[in-house]
Amino acid sequence: MQLYVPAYFRPSADAALIGNIAKAINGEYSAIACYEQLARMAPNEEERNQIVEIRKDEIRHFQTFSQIYTLLTGRHPAPQIVERCPSEYKAGIHFAFRDEQETVDFYLDIADQANDPTIKQHFKRASADEQNHAVWFLYFITKAR
Repeated sequence: MQLYVPAYFRPSADAALIGNIAKAINGEYSAIACYEQLARMAPNEEERNQIVEIRKDEIRHFQTFSQIYTLLTGRHPAPQIVERCPSEYKAGIHFAFRDEQETVDFYLDIADQANDPTIKQHFKRASADEQNHAVWFLYFITKAR
């Protein structure tokens, strides 16, 4: 079912902001899939549970960003996996750490780009979550040495 929001009800947004939100949605969608795989490969229950919690945050971000995208465009996003998760746990947590760190800055850039205070708030919060996730993955990396 396509949700249609008449143009006169939609806040104005530029194409670059909408493109970046679509990129963020794809990144979250990819992370959700990757972290499900990493949780299954985790060497112990502590790491598995923490990755599951991180994945829950990513699902929440995905849902929030999808709602924002729909509000701005009047269309639901069509998310795609943009990066494949490594098939080995150690490589996967290194990949996740780097991705989370890069995402922190990307989300802050989106927050700066947005004029709407609610969009700014959601992306700043997501950026803080991503930094927290990066710290967890770094902890797993140092434990694995």
